[in-house]
Amino acid sequence: MANVKPRVKVPKKAAAGDVIVIKTLINHKMESGQRKDKKTGEPIPRKIINNFVAKFNGETVFEVGVEPAVSANPYFQFSVKVMESGEFTFTWTDDDGTVYDTAKSIEVS
Repeated sequence: MANVKPRVKVPKKAAAGDVIVIKTLINHKMESGQRKDKKTGEPIPRKIINNFVAKFNGETVFEVGVEPAVSANPYFQFSVKVMESGEFTFTWTDDDGTVYDTAKSIEVS
C-alpha cells in the first residue's frame, strides 16, 4: 500500500509528572474483506491495520487490537504521564505482516 503514512503529535517539552495527550493517525484504506470488486464480483481481500502499539523508552504505554469495523485512516488519541525525557515509538501492523513505524522524542524538565 503505497500511500500509508503514519502521523503523530507529541509535545516537544513537558514538566516531570505532566499528563500529555498523544494523537496518532495513519493513512490506510482498511479493507474489511466483505466488499466485492464491482468489475469481477470477487471479494476484495481483507487488509487492515490489526494492531497498534505505543511505547515510551521501550515500555508499552498504549496498545490496541483493531478489528475490520474500524474506519479507514485509524485515529487514536491517548494520555500518558511522563516523568523523564525519552522517545515514544509507534508501531502499526497490517494483516500481511507489514509494519509501519515512527518515533518522537520529548524533553522533560
